[in-house]
Amino acid sequence: MITIEDKYFDQITELKEAEYYACSFSNCDFQHARLDNCIFIECSFEDCNLSNLKLHHTALKTVEFKNCKLIGLDFTLCNPFLFQVSFDSCNLNFSSFYQIKLKKTYFINCLLDAVDFTEVDLTNASFDNSNLKNSIFENTILEKVDFRNATHFAINPTINRIKGAKFSRESIEGLLVHYQIKIE
Repeated sequence: MITIEDKYFDQITELKEAEYYACSFSNCDFQHARLDNCIFIECSFEDCNLSNLKLHHTALKTVEFKNCKLIGLDFTLCNPFLFQVSFDSCNLNFSSFYQIKLKKTYFINCLLDAVDFTEVDLTNASFDNSNLKNSIFENTILEKVDFRNATHFAINPTINRIKGAKFSRESIEGLLVHYQIKIE
C-alpha cells in the first residue's frame, strides 16, 4: 500500500486505496466513492460530502470532520484499531456507531437524528449544542458525558450507564421521557 503524506486535496471525488497521513480534504464529494481499505491518520475533512459511503476496513485514526455531510454512514465497518474521530458542525443523521469505543469524542454543533449509539462506550464524550433527536442509546456507557447543551435526546437511565454525566436543568426531560411523566 502506498503512503501519501501532508497533501491537500480540494474538490475531488475519488481516492486510491492508500495510507493518508496528515492530509487535508476540502470541498470533496465522496458520496459515490469507495474508501474501502484506506487508512487515514491525523487527517481532516472540511466541507465534504461522505454520505452513504462504504467504509469496509477503513481506518480512521485521529480524523477530524468539520462541516461535513456523513448521512447514513456505518462506522461499524471501519477498522476498530486506534479508531478516533471528532465532529464539528456535521450532519450524521441515520449513521451507526454500534459497539464502537468513542471515548472522549466531540460532537459539536452536530445533527444526530436517528443515530445508533447502542452498546457504544462514550465515556467523557461531549455533545455540545448537538441535536440527538431519535438517537438510540441502549446499554451505552455515558459516564462523564457532557449533555448540558444537547437537545432532543431520550436516554433511559435504567438501561444505560450515566454516572457522572452532565445535564442542564432545561434538558433533564430527556432522562424522564421513558417514564411518560409530564414536566411543567
